[in-house]
Amino acid sequence: MGDVKPLLVVTGTRREGALVAAPGVTVLAGGGDHARLAQDLARLAPQACGILSFGTGGGLVTGLRLGDMVIGESLTGALVRECDGAWVAALARILPQAVIAPVFANGGLLATPAAKASAAASGAIIADMESHLAGAAAARIALPFAILRGVSDTSTASLPPAVAVAMRPDGGLALGAVLGSLWQRPGQLPALIRTGQEFHRAFAMVQRHMRAIGPRAGFDQRQG
Repeated sequence: MGDVKPLLVVTGTRREGALVAAPGVTVLAGGGDHARLAQDLARLAPQACGILSFGTGGGLVTGLRLGDMVIGESLTGALVRECDGAWVAALARILPQAVIAPVFANGGLLATPAAKASAAASGAIIADMESHLAGAAAARIALPFAILRGVSDTSTASLPPAVAVAMRPDGGLALGAVLGSLWQRPGQLPALIRTGQEFHRAFAMVQRHMRAIGPRAGFDQRQG
């Protein structure tokens, strides 16, 4: 990419990050370690051209289906701010089937319909665990900021306890922690299997959508 500054993409997991990994892109997998993610963002953001929060998220409203794509027009929750309008428009041109709407993020996992409904009161239709940190890092140095998330669980879905411990700090799968949670609460196994199946279905759909976007997640098409 020569002297072109890299696009900084923030995800929850390494698997999500693999969908956008390419020349000219630097991926940060948060892995639920928000302190480390904030430090990495502060270190890398000054060398970046823009910051994208990308991956999956929990649906907050009825009507959103697994794998539906949401382009954030704004962010609510721990941080309230607008997304870059030109970037939003570029993503909307590439993914005309995506919904443009506010996104909620406060660092927590919304595991119950009640928690999702509470977040939906902010006007958001999807929630993730990293966008507030990505948005704050972009705001500090006036970088373009965007959010692109696919629905991994619907507004009526409850997530079993093992999901809350499933990410390693590097964004990989914490298999030992998942097995430990199952050992303590074996009754959650059916729900965990269902959640895993739904996530795999949603992830496959997000993967297909990303093939249409091309390199650098539409960033270079902002002025198109």
